[in-house]
Amino acid sequence: MEASEMNTSADDGSPGQAGYRRSARSPRGEARRRELLDRVTDDLAVNGLVDFSLRRAARAAGTTHKVLLYHFDGVDDLLKQAVLKLRDRRTVNAMAAATAGPPDRTLAARVRAMWPMLSGDDPGLRLLDQAIGLAMYDPGRYGWLGREASRLYLPSLVSLCPVSWSEQRKFEVAEMVLGTLRGFLVEWRTSRDAEGIAAGFEALVRALEREEAAASA
Repeated sequence: MEASEMNTSADDGSPGQAGYRRSARSPRGEARRRELLDRVTDDLAVNGLVDFSLRRAARAAGTTHKVLLYHFDGVDDLLKQAVLKLRDRRTVNAMAAATAGPPDRTLAARVRAMWPMLSGDDPGLRLLDQAIGLAMYDPGRYGWLGREASRLYLPSLVSLCPVSWSEQRKFEVAEMVLGTLRGFLVEWRTSRDAEGIAAGFEALVRALEREEAAASA
């Protein structure tokens, strides 16, 4: 299998086409790409971003870096795909917790339910919070880590808002929740101030309760 995967010529002869797009042209190629990505993602979740490289990813995937370059458009593309996969897992778990229970639960109750899914000590969660720091450290190269997080989480938070709210109000409150929770996550990873973060979270919940009360008045 690897001999064929190392053939990096595109079927249509077009140069510069991303490798994983070439491999996705067949069910077999796409299945192989997903398998490799799963292995790299699992390694990234356990070992973090430090010293991440194409060769480290190849060792984790049990293949060669040339094979990875057939399926992915370089180390940054591979990192992006793995981070997004971890974020998908986190979002699914958080939204499942937020939407469980009666449909008339308040937004404050939904945010309270999803918080443990975002703030646990699972290695994959720690890595996603490290990614925020990486985006701040080198925004030119890694700024997408923050932008993609917003694109992923913001629509989910908007969907949790009361249906009676205007779209503008939903967007404003969702932005407030996203920015506040993101700040809490960075604070937790850097200071481990559980008491202070818990107090801040309760203040956020009260702010959401007031927002909902004002909207229904």
